Amino acid sequence: MITIRPHDERGHANHGWLDTWHSFSFNSYHDPRHVQFGPLRVLNEDFVAPGAGFPPHPHRDMEIITIVLEGAVAHQDSTGGAGIVRPGDVQVMTAGSGVVHSEFNPSETEPLHLLQIWIVPDARGRTPRYGQKRFDRAARKNVLLPVVAGHDGNGALAIHQDAALYVSELDAGRSVTHVLAPGRRTYVFVTAGELLVNGRRLGPSDAAAVEAETELELKSSAPSAFVLLDLP
Repeated sequence: MITIRPHDERGHANHGWLDTWHSFSFNSYHDPRHVQFGPLRVLNEDFVAPGAGFPPHPHRDMEIITIVLEGAVAHQDSTGGAGIVRPGDVQVMTAGSGVVHSEFNPSETEPLHLLQIWIVPDARGRTPRYGQKRFDRAARKNVLLPVVAGHDGNGALAIHQDAALYVSELDAGRSVTHVLAPGRRTYVFVTAGELLVNGRRLGPSDAAAVEAETELELKSSAPSAFVLLDLP
């Protein structure tokens, strides 16, 4: 079963400095049909104005993944983790027993476009930690590249959950296949271009929630990019 989540049906809030779209219930947006998908609790697409950002704020018991699509985000947290995240980089943070962090757009001229993804961990009270890694663009061309996984291996950043996040950029007419193990589900989010998911068409910022399927063919009719989450 493939359920399409059109981009314009998501929750939306525009705060001036922040234009944010919510795939799942978040802050003042609540939709009982879209609270979470397996352990996937948040998928926010944020557009942050130059020089603006999120002041220090707390989190607990969540695996937080940041993927920058355009611009850069400056991160600092109470574990001592800090860095500038740019397109091609992936950042993960285990909030665990409690962490305070800030994120802001360090540019005075360029906007910031990012995805923030929250995954419920496999246990509460984990030790907070921070990780960041750059993945070469060529490594994701016409393949599914694992960048986050529930274990160390294949160069992916580790999180505390039996889940994996893949990124891909497909040339026009190219395709990749993802096999779902029994009982697994998949969430696909298109970041650019146009994608066919088992023949179902998705455009930019559209998503597909996939359950009870054995295999997915992801084919581009135009140059495209997307993220894919494999979830319990």
